[in-house]
Amino acid sequence: MTPVPDTPAVMVEMIFPEQANHYGTLFGGNALALMAKAAFVAAIRRARGAVVMARSDRVDFATPIRVGELLELRSEVIRVGRSSMSVSVAGVAEDLGTGARRAVLAGRFEMVAVDGAGRPRAITEEIQRKETRA
Repeated sequence: MTPVPDTPAVMVEMIFPEQANHYGTLFGGNALALMAKAAFVAAIRRARGAVVMARSDRVDFATPIRVGELLELRSEVIRVGRSSMSVSVAGVAEDLGTGARRAVLAGRFEMVAVDGAGRPRAITEEIQRKETRA
């Protein structure tokens, strides 16, 4: 079996006007969608199969993300159960003109590995053994 990555998954998104609200900052719903996608990437890499979101657990928006900034999302599986995983997602915004970076959002998502019929499936024992060795 292919080894499970030990490093966080990283996604980068440029914030454009169509993603913004009337204040010129990233609309919260769009931020949640981007975070959910980042959680999905980390979870599917760990499960090596289909996953779905079961819950978003506390999402904090520390500061607005402005149009024209780069949003870097880092997602990491922090807990693995029989079929579920907890994924932490943290976002950093970067002003491309100055290079200044700041923490802007963070959240935790519960993801569940599912089979072809959409029912929870066990995450393979090999993957769980690697998790416990880490």
